Amino acid sequence: MLTTSLSQLFKDRPLPSTEHDVLSSQEHLINRAIAMHLLREGQFSVASEFLNEMAQKKAMKKQQEGDIEAIDNAASLLDLDEVPPGEVRQQFHTMYHILHELKENNNLLPAIQWSRENKEALEARGSNLEFELCRLQFVWLFYGGQHQQGPSPGGRQAALEYGRREFHTFLPRYLREVQQLMGAMAFCPNLRDSPYNHIFNNPSAWSDVAHSFTREFCSLLGLSADSPLYVAATAGAIALPTLLKLQTIMKAKRTEWTTENELPVSYLDWHA
Repeated sequence: MLTTSLSQLFKDRPLPSTEHDVLSSQEHLINRAIAMHLLREGQFSVASEFLNEMAQKKAMKKQQEGDIEAIDNAASLLDLDEVPPGEVRQQFHTMYHILHELKENNNLLPAIQWSRENKEALEARGSNLEFELCRLQFVWLFYGGQHQQGPSPGGRQAALEYGRREFHTFLPRYLREVQQLMGAMAFCPNLRDSPYNHIFNNPSAWSDVAHSFTREFCSLLGLSADSPLYVAATAGAIALPTLLKLQTIMKAKRTEWTTENELPVSYLDWHA
């Protein structure tokens, strides 16, 4: 996707180049970033193949240097300089299993179970995840266990029983939200004209809760919700046209930029 975007951006022009390859000395960090990106995207088989190839490449390099002990170390996928720990990989397997159930089967129960197993850590972050999941489960039951196919008597009863059983644990923090959910029962079947329509007919509800789950899951692993490799590549692609223009001007004027650790133009300011 990124290659296609860059090709469209520069079309017949070559991509900007530099005489200084600042990343050549950090190959192990780049490999680790790529491996982590693949794992975060759920590409587990691709990540495994990539890690194997990197291990073989490192082993061959050490063999040429005559370092027999390093060959054994390089052949292992548990080289922590480049490869995420096995526990992290297993965590991402868990995350994608839960996301698959949520997105493909409208099954919120694994996500709810995970949020309860990690309740203390999530509450310490001030997270709303567990309530968001249970609220969507209530709405899903309200529609008869289907994706917004219209409320049914059986669905309303199931939602009511679910609310009575589960929502007391969210009081008083979510009192207003719980009152809205339970009060919506009085507006059936004319829910679309009620003050609660935005809760029960939200087309982005499932994608929103999936994003919230991903963000909270990654945060408990000490990771950002978005892949750092994706963010860095995107920021670089955005900056390329400006830097390419500068490079063209400098070449025409036969000048060079010599200041280190500073861009020659003001581009983006990032704040923590």
